[in-house]
Amino acid sequence: MYNIVIFLYLCGVAIASLFNEKVRKMWRGERQAIRTIKEKIDPNAQYVWFHAASLGEFEQGRPLMEQLRREHPEYKILLTFFSPSGYEVRKNYEGADIICYLPLDTILNARRFLRTIRPVMAFFIKYEFWYNYLHILRHRGIPVYSVSSIFRPGQVFFRWYGKQYSRVLKCFTHFFVQNEVSRELLSTIGIDNVTVVGDTRFDRVLQIKEAAKQLPIVEQFKGNSKCFIAGSSWQPDEEIFIPWLNEHRDWKLVIAPHVISEDHLQQIEKMLEGRKVVRYTEATEESVKGADVLIINCFGLLSSIYHYADVTYVGGGFGVGIHNTLEAAVWDVPAFFGPNNQRFQEAQGLKNCGGGLEISNADDFRRYMQGFEEHPELMKELGEKAGAYVGSLAGATQKILADVKL
Repeated sequence: MYNIVIFLYLCGVAIASLFNEKVRKMWRGERQAIRTIKEKIDPNAQYVWFHAASLGEFEQGRPLMEQLRREHPEYKILLTFFSPSGYEVRKNYEGADIICYLPLDTILNARRFLRTIRPVMAFFIKYEFWYNYLHILRHRGIPVYSVSSIFRPGQVFFRWYGKQYSRVLKCFTHFFVQNEVSRELLSTIGIDNVTVVGDTRFDRVLQIKEAAKQLPIVEQFKGNSKCFIAGSSWQPDEEIFIPWLNEHRDWKLVIAPHVISEDHLQQIEKMLEGRKVVRYTEATEESVKGADVLIINCFGLLSSIYHYADVTYVGGGFGVGIHNTLEAAVWDVPAFFGPNNQRFQEAQGLKNCGGGLEISNADDFRRYMQGFEEHPELMKELGEKAGAYVGSLAGATQKILADVKL
């Protein structure tokens, strides 16, 4: 049944690639993967294979790859992606020796791929459970680890109809899971090779903080003012925080929208009611001094920009789900986010410690911000709680590598 589904999916992707550029990139990349590996492989080297579905999973696996490279330079690293949103952004990442798409999980593709690379071990990040690859890895006696994985009762593995597919989990040498709930769920289906280590993303955001860029334009823009920074915002988020900040112009506002299109940027500027707005790519250190709002209309800066915040807002919580709250919290600042955060363990942790503030509407936001206006020491206190939460859960990378037989 699984292979029939994969075949139908393959046909669907082939058809969709005729009409969608993103799918076309993935389709082309998957077909070229074996050739890419053959061109770049060192036949005398031993390869450790890391697979990440997309960019978020890559960020979780990155601390492992970089520490493995530092401590065990005798190994080379193969990094594969499933999604173009991961591959296209990180195809030139210097921490891996070969980077390519993962060919779709047919029996033939899996055999050809593993025969070509012959990995000495494999790491699958978070949610990746490819049936054919995993069974062939197990058959060949190659250790394979699931890292930063997290399981929930509603997943197919724990449903009556998913019993057969759940056998794929038996292929893993060990699971390094994020929480105790995951360990208990796996135990109900007879899987006990599990260690609770937490999430490597906490290690990653601390790395990012260490390597943060100094941004003179943002520094000049903020000056001595209080600064509110909204990251990865969507229109429903902007409709929450912009009206209050329009009324309180002693706050500087930085907006880094999730979608950087001209239509969205103009929409934001219309909402700002005549405030002096500067776009980052057009800004100079002189021009931002008198500005009220700085719009970040480029990628790659947000994790460093949070450094300049007094309060942050992480977008997505009124849509499919919030974006990366840890990148904000690591800077010892409180983070607002919308109600769609139940699936995000780090958001739940921030809420529980007081460093994350869930809001359901503009009235919630106004109430919290008015509290910060009246009690500025509370803003600092909640920020310190957020930063302490991130620091307290670091160390998953070291725990994983200490248990892996290298």
